[in-house]
Amino acid sequence: MKKLFIDYDKCLSCKKCNVKCSYFLHPENNGITYLREEIAFLFACRRCEDHPCINVCPTSALIREKGINIRSRFLCISCKSCMLACPFGTILPDIIPYIIGKCDLCLGRLKANEIPVCVKTAECDAIKFIEEEEIEKEENIYKIGDSLIVKVYSYINSYGIKK
Repeated sequence: MKKLFIDYDKCLSCKKCNVKCSYFLHPENNGITYLREEIAFLFACRRCEDHPCINVCPTSALIREKGINIRSRFLCISCKSCMLACPFGTILPDIIPYIIGKCDLCLGRLKANEIPVCVKTAECDAIKFIEEEEIEKEENIYKIGDSLIVKVYSYINSYGIKK
């Protein structure tokens, strides 16, 4: 079964994200934004002990649950305080929008041999629709759930912390 593959480092190198999404509930939002936020909090975040990003949030929209930062999209006012407080710059302004839709990975919406719109419109070759075996020999590959594979340098692993 094919899965969505995101090369996060390539994704970050794009100057302007023009990825489109076919999910009708967020036509103006490129659905990849939600996934970029999730990847950033899972892998790029350094898990600071004093969590400055969480402490500075005026609405308590950012919390730490099981060691991972999670943003409440209902409480967030997109003030970007967390981005400014992050000492490592891992919270990027374009991944903390005020309105965001959750990517459904096109589960159950694709016809046979159909490719998701995000893959077709990604300009930096950062998003692919592949069989898992195609990338099994690559380094820094992580599975998120059953349908998403991410290639990202994990700072947490480099510190010897196991997820």
